[in-house]
Amino acid sequence: MACSSSTTWSMATLKSALPSVPSAPMFSKLPISAACNTSSSKPRRVGLSLRSSKPLLPQYSGLTALCPLLSSFPSGSENTGFDSLFSIIDNGGRFFAMRHGRKVPKLSRPPDQRRALLRGLTTQLLKHGRIKTTRARASAVRKYVDKMITLAKEGSLHKRRQALGFIYEKQIVHALFAEVPERYGDRNGGYTRIIRTLPRRGDNAPMAYIELV
Repeated sequence: MACSSSTTWSMATLKSALPSVPSAPMFSKLPISAACNTSSSKPRRVGLSLRSSKPLLPQYSGLTALCPLLSSFPSGSENTGFDSLFSIIDNGGRFFAMRHGRKVPKLSRPPDQRRALLRGLTTQLLKHGRIKTTRARASAVRKYVDKMITLAKEGSLHKRRQALGFIYEKQIVHALFAEVPERYGDRNGGYTRIIRTLPRRGDNAPMAYIELV
């Protein structure tokens, strides 16, 4: 919209020519500034300045604005982030400490499924004498097989009940306790052997045979 020297403008005419702006609670009144110089032949533009009393976007850190747990906090509280939602562990930090000296083969499974997998592999190895599995599983199941054979060498009732609580098939436990003292009586450890073989077709996972000595 422009104005020239031959036309006289008034504030009421200018306001009626402008489109109506809906009122919002976060915006203040929109002041209208119009300048018209009658002595100059060059037209001038009418400028509209928007000033808001509040910022357009709320200040937040991270994803605080999207967190439903923080919406229940009062507006004046200091909980402006997810830091207040983390639980502090015993060593005083907000993250778990490094697991030095606690190397446990995870086998890409949670603890309950990992224990069930190791129990099943131990049962099958003691039943068949030789199984084929991945190298990681073979290395992880080796100590459990040696533990079961060590329990069978002692042969007490308490050790038999411990083996019954780990091995799935009861008949294998009774056969193990009957044959182990004669087979491994003079051997102190090293009851299994791992033989590497070709990788598995499909995902190229390293495979190996684990067998009883």
